[in-house]
Amino acid sequence: MRAQFVLSEIGVGLRRNLTMTFAVIVSVALSLALFGGALLMREQVSTMKDYWYDKVNVSIFLCNKSDATSDPACAKGAVTTEQKNQIQADLKKMTIVQTVIHESSDEAYKHYREQYGDTSIASAITPDQMPESFRVKLKDPEKYAVVATAFAGRDGVQSVQDQRSILQNLFDLMNGMNVAALGVMALMLVIALMLIVNTVRVSAFSRRRETGIMRLVGASSFYIQMPFIMEAAFAGLIGGVVACAMLMFGRYFLIDAGLNLGSKMELVNFIGWDAVLSKLPLVLAIGLLMPALAAFVALRKYLRV
Repeated sequence: MRAQFVLSEIGVGLRRNLTMTFAVIVSVALSLALFGGALLMREQVSTMKDYWYDKVNVSIFLCNKSDATSDPACAKGAVTTEQKNQIQADLKKMTIVQTVIHESSDEAYKHYREQYGDTSIASAITPDQMPESFRVKLKDPEKYAVVATAFAGRDGVQSVQDQRSILQNLFDLMNGMNVAALGVMALMLVIALMLIVNTVRVSAFSRRRETGIMRLVGASSFYIQMPFIMEAAFAGLIGGVVACAMLMFGRYFLIDAGLNLGSKMELVNFIGWDAVLSKLPLVLAIGLLMPALAAFVALRKYLRV
C-alpha cells in the first residue's frame, strides 16, 4: 500500500468534511477529558483516604460529672480511676491497637480553645464540661468495629467515635462527583461515536465513484477502507491530544496556579504530576483506537465500498 495515496486520501476526506471532523475532535476531546478526570478523581479519593485514614483515631470518650445527669450512657456516674486504668490496659492488650494516648479534660479544653477560641460558644465552655478520652491509633483503621464492640456501653464510657465517619461524607461526595463525571463521559462518548460513524458514511458516500473504480481495478476492501479508518483515527488522535492538554491545564490551574489549592488547602494531599502523566498514554490510545474501530465497524456494517 502506498503511504502517499493513503495520506492524500486522508487530506481529501478531512477537507470535505471539515465541520463534522471538527465536531468529532471536540466531542472526543471532551469525553476523553472527562474519562481522564474521572480516573484522576478516583485516584485523588484513594490518595486522600490513605493520607487521612493513616492519621485518624478512634476516640473513646469517658463520662464526666455533667454527663452523669444528662447522658443515659453515663447513668452510673463519672468514670473512676480504676475504670480508666482498666480501659487503658485492655486497649494496650489488643493486637490491632498501635498507640493509646490519654487526653485529660484540661488538655481537651486547651485544644478546644485553640480551635474555637474566637467563637461565642467557646467562651461558655468550662474545662470540667470537656470529657476525658483515649485517642486510639489502629494498625488497620478498617477494624474500628472491634474497638467499638469491646468498649461501647462499658461503665465509664460515654461513646466510641470513629473519626473516619467525619471524613466519609466528603469521600462519598467525591465518589458521587466521580460517578456523575463517568455518566457525562459515557454520554459524550456515545455522541462522539455517532459523529464518527456519520462522518465516515458521509465521507465514503462523497467518494463512492473513486472507491467504485478502485473496486473495479481489483483493490482489496482493506485498501479501500484504510483512508476512511485513518481519517477517523487522526481526528480521534487530535481529540486525545486536546484532552491531554485539558487534563494538564486543569491540574496546573487548580493546584499549582490559578486557584492554587495546593497552598490554600495544605491539609489535603493532592495527587502529583506523575498521576496525571501516567494517564495520558491511556487517553491517547483510546483517542486513536476508538474512532478507528468505530469507522471500521461502520464501513463493514453500513457501507459497501
